[in-house]
This record gives sequence, C-alpha cells and structure tokens, in this order.
Amino acid sequence: MTNAGSDRLAGALNGATPEFWLRPVVPLSGPSGRAAIADGRAMPLTGGGAGLAFADVEIVIRDAQSETGMATAIAPIAEARRWARSHGWSERFEALLQALGAPRESWAGLDFSRPRIMAIVNVTPDSFSDGGDHLDAAAAVASGKAMLAAGADILDIGGESTRPGSAPVTPAEEIHRIEPVIRELADAGALISVDTRNAATMRAALAAGARIINDVTALTGDPASLEVAAESRAPVVLMHMLGEPRTMQDDPVYASAPLDVLEYLQARIDACMAAGIPRSAIAVDPGIGFGKRLRHNQQLLGHLSLLHLTGCPILLGASRKSFISSTVSRGEPPKNRLPGSIAAALAALDQGVQLLRVHDVAETWQAVEVWRGIRQGS
Repeated sequence: MTNAGSDRLAGALNGATPEFWLRPVVPLSGPSGRAAIADGRAMPLTGGGAGLAFADVEIVIRDAQSETGMATAIAPIAEARRWARSHGWSERFEALLQALGAPRESWAGLDFSRPRIMAIVNVTPDSFSDGGDHLDAAAAVASGKAMLAAGADILDIGGESTRPGSAPVTPAEEIHRIEPVIRELADAGALISVDTRNAATMRAALAAGARIINDVTALTGDPASLEVAAESRAPVVLMHMLGEPRTMQDDPVYASAPLDVLEYLQARIDACMAAGIPRSAIAVDPGIGFGKRLRHNQQLLGHLSLLHLTGCPILLGASRKSFISSTVSRGEPPKNRLPGSIAAALAALDQGVQLLRVHDVAETWQAVEVWRGIRQGS
C-alpha cells in the first residue's frame, strides 16, 4: 500500500469504530494459487470451494467525493494486516478476513465445489424476456425438464413478473399459475425454488414440493413471509431491491451502490437470523436491474466479491438484463443478450460467485465448464 493511500484511508477512519471493508482481489487459481496458499502469501476464497484464492485485499471506505462513493487501496494481505494493526483496527480486519476465507456450508443440499446454475421458468404472460413462453403448464414443465437435462441444478419457478413497471398479481393467481408446474417437476426429482414475494404463495409452493424461497424483497414484501420461511426451514435467497417494481427505476439514488447493497443485505441477514433462519440457509443476491441505473449495475458487478463479507453464498441474476443493451448502446432485445449475459456470468465467477440465475442453461453450462477448466489448470 502506498503511503498516500494509507494516509488517505487513515485520515478517513478516525474514530473508535472505524468503518472499512475488505474486498478480496481475485482470482488466483490452479497450481499457482495452491502454491501461494502453501507459502502463506494467499488465502483460499470461501474455503477454496471453487478453487479460487486471493493474495491481495482492497481496503474500502466510504468517500462522498468519489464517483463510486468509495475510496480504496490495494495491498498484500500481510501488508494490509500491518496497516490495520498500526492503527489499532486488527479486530475488525481479522473478522472481515475470516468472513472472506471461511468455507461455505452446503445450501439447499448443494455444495459449492463448482458453480451452480439456477434456471428461470417464468409462468407469466409478461416477464421482460420470456413472458408467455411458459404460461401453459405443460410447456413450463417441458421447458423445466429440458433445462435440467442441459445442466441446471435448480429450477426457479415464478408466477408474477417483477420487471420494471410491472403491476402485482394476486397470490391466488400466482398460485394458480405455478402450483401444477412445481408439483410435476418436484415429482420428477427437480430441486425447485419459488420466486415470490407473497407468503401465501410461499406456503402453497412449499406444499407442492418447492424447497427454496427466492424473494426479490428479501422477505420484507409480506409481513408473514419471514415467519413462513423460518417455520418451513427452507433455504432462502435475499435480494436487494430499491423500491418496488412499478416505481423502482424512477430515480434510484445511492451513496455507494456496492456498500449500500452490502449493508442492506447484512441487515436482512441479521433480521432473518433473529427470526430463527440460520446463516447457512441464506444466499444473497445484489438485485441487478432492480432499482439501479446502468452505472449502479456496473459498479455492483465490479465489486461482487464484497458480498462474501456476508458469509453467505452469492447468487447473481444478470441474465438478459437491460444493462447489457445499455452498455453496448445497440438496443438488443432480451433474447439477443446471451453474449453479454455470459460475459457477466464469467466476471462473476472470477469473483467467487457461487450461483448463476439464467435463462440460457446449455450455453451458460458450457461457458462455466470451460471457465473451470481454465482456472483449474492455470
């Protein structure tokens, strides 16, 4: 760490309870990563489940003058540790480092020795990308089975569109759409996630055979949802969303998108744990496209590894999102955004993201397998 970087951070961290975070600078992988771990220069990321390690950390603080709302300095772990010790901040530093390196327990019966794919099955007429494709139950079931054969580990079934500007549907209509699909696919042996923000729908889906609750409101959209999740002992996905679908894109504002999302998700984890949901049952999702402008999405995608500080597996849902067409400024419709979706997925894997929520399963599976081969041999 340069003296200028150290001085800037130290000046901003005056106080009894310094507010700083650590982001692992990854990836080290394959033989070089294992050698760096063996000689003490590196640590395995989240226990090394995905074969990634890090030798440097980025120390992050809030900085209102910065474009991203953050000031940072990168240093080898040993040097950063000395920096923290010199200022009396070792306790926080070591706790953050432990969160980055601790192994992740299996989640929903899945270990993270490899990235996992969650396939999207929207049983809706109006989802932004595949609305109407699976509205018929038989078509949804056939599509789900094809996704399993293509490499999906989880089928995420939803009956309400939460695209920007969408209107809510009643739980009764949502249940009507998804219950027969969940029942048949669960009977076929699929691991089912229900994508809903309604407690009644959660109950019905779990009774039909779903085993995971994926809630875009992080269990805040329905007063009963936290209780349902806790009583069911189902694994949950907590997603960040600023506002609600009808208005979330009107004027989203962040002090620092990566840090604001991290702090929100940590607060939701704390609330879930207080309600009886163990950390090992929780995955977190930064909510790409949910109350975020292009710059917010890009900042989040560039700092996904900050979310390892939650101690939970990370799920990324970037597939076919509008930030892809906004980035390249060509106005590609959703089904023409596969290359951008794959690029976001691979960037996420290089930051240790464990779960990818996607529309295009076969293509994503192939990209993931090639990524694994490169990382294991590098």
